[in-house]
Amino acid sequence: MSITVTTWYLEQTAPSDLGPAAEPPAAAEVRIVRAGVPSPEFSHFLYTAVGSDVAWTDRLVWSRQAWEEYLHRPGVETWVAYERGTPAGYIELEGQDEGVVEIVYFGLIPPFRGRRIGGHLLTWGTARAWDMADRWPDRAPTKRVWVHTCSKDGPYALDNYRRRGFRIFDVRTSNEK
Repeated sequence: MSITVTTWYLEQTAPSDLGPAAEPPAAAEVRIVRAGVPSPEFSHFLYTAVGSDVAWTDRLVWSRQAWEEYLHRPGVETWVAYERGTPAGYIELEGQDEGVVEIVYFGLIPPFRGRRIGGHLLTWGTARAWDMADRWPDRAPTKRVWVHTCSKDGPYALDNYRRRGFRIFDVRTSNEK
């Protein structure tokens, strides 16, 4: 049995494209922190905790060494949202050539969805994509931030990207088994 999967590719081409989300209530004690020490175990935890119910599988086969090599690449950043000290989700950025930054992964751990954390985390992470050259002096200033999402992702993913100012630049449909 195969399913039809639609993938949307979205982009921003200027920092002014970003439409910020409202912050979660102060009582939620949400904070966003960069994981400054690359940790394969922590990144694997985030990947599986966020992606287990939305069919993220490509990195499940990565060895510790593969995680280590990826996380130590210049321009790879993981920003983690915490609610009252508990990891709630993350956004992973990858600086690419010619001032391009990809939002490689973004999402919340299931119990934290629907609590106004996702839009806030996406706003924060997108802003960090735009100012990435401030943290990586050898990088060109960001000219474009892009992301892709598909019909297997959460039901609000595409709308969240669009509300944050991302515009669709390509759509592809495929059949998966």
